[in-house]
Amino acid sequence: MDIMKRQKNTCVYNPEILKNYEIFSGLDENQIDKFCKVITPIQYNKDDIIIQEGDPGDSILILLDGKVEILQALTLKTNVSQADTREKSLISLSSDFRPFFGEMSLFSEDDKRSATVKAASTCGVAKIDKNKFFQICNDYPEIGNLVMQNIARVLSRRLKQANQNVLKLTTAFSLIIDS
Repeated sequence: MDIMKRQKNTCVYNPEILKNYEIFSGLDENQIDKFCKVITPIQYNKDDIIIQEGDPGDSILILLDGKVEILQALTLKTNVSQADTREKSLISLSSDFRPFFGEMSLFSEDDKRSATVKAASTCGVAKIDKNKFFQICNDYPEIGNLVMQNIARVLSRRLKQANQNVLKLTTAFSLIIDS
């Protein structure tokens, strides 16, 4: 993994590489280094669940190496005894695109994960704990402002895509009803 430099059993993240991730856009290497110091590296095997929809969330994750699949439940839970576990794959992401995920739980009141993230290959993930993330953003307002703008830009883009998907679905449903 070129994201990390190996030094005796310790992983030191390379801010020069991490600056290519959209979450860190506009930050210099010294600013990114503040996040590097609080990253927990995690290795996942193919088919491991990285995030489970509905579980409490307490971190943001950055895909450093590998591929993941984002899945979401097809049905809403209507009662506890209902065991419908059908999921739909929303998107596959590769570390080549430098994605991050889990950010929505940082901002929601109930901190619940909104989707499942499953390893589609062996993956290297950088985990930044929610409290440490916000501590950096609060201690360094310039950094916090830029990172929050970057996250907002990504969330806005994802919301627009979700709205388009809902429109397509309602259009298809309407056509089925009309026939």
